[in-house]
Amino acid sequence: MDFVGIEKLSLVDYDGKLTCTLFMAGCNFRCPFCHNSDLVLDIYNCQPIPFEEIMDYLDRNKRKLEAVCITGGEPTLMRDLKDKIIEIKKLGYLVKLDTNGTNLDVVKDLFENKLIDYVAMDIKNSEKAYALTSGVDYQPFSKIKDTINYLMNCGIDYEFRTTLVDNYHTNESIKEMGELINGAKKLFLQKFVDSGRCIKDGLKEVPIEKAQEFKEILKAYVKQVELRGY
Repeated sequence: MDFVGIEKLSLVDYDGKLTCTLFMAGCNFRCPFCHNSDLVLDIYNCQPIPFEEIMDYLDRNKRKLEAVCITGGEPTLMRDLKDKIIEIKKLGYLVKLDTNGTNLDVVKDLFENKLIDYVAMDIKNSEKAYALTSGVDYQPFSKIKDTINYLMNCGIDYEFRTTLVDNYHTNESIKEMGELINGAKKLFLQKFVDSGRCIKDGLKEVPIEKAQEFKEILKAYVKQVELRGY
């Protein structure tokens, strides 16, 4: 698994930071609403970007850029992820990791070696609705809960985030999701946008009125709940 995409300048992937975002191919989920479906379903046709080219770009722009966001796909599946981040950190960058939370050992190793500065973890839904929302029958849910607890207690800066899809999220599942992350400091409820490249067709966004209702439910469990993209 390699980096197969690069957004050379992003203002939205790491709040308050001028960021370069790197995309890797491959994921252990098949979320129906995934807008990067080519990075999940068609990884063998993705063209790898030589890491030397990425490092050259980061080196030439280190006075302008502040951070690197590593996303996917699921970055924790990349076997040499740690080695790559070590090289990125040598240039002085902050590193943000996007993850679905299924590989706690990787996240823990990166944090304890001071290789990541911020983690954004997807919370797909309530436990009962996780299989439907993530698109896979096998759910390593104990690992997901372990990652949630670790992020909430290890001291790293983090956010949880949920992409709201009208087909999958209800008041009941949102309440149960709140119970799952009870005590968390930050949750973003993200608007689903049909890019035309989603894994499943026919999905609908949650209207803003309903999203605001979800926000009110979750405020009983999470210190800061915000809408993103609305």
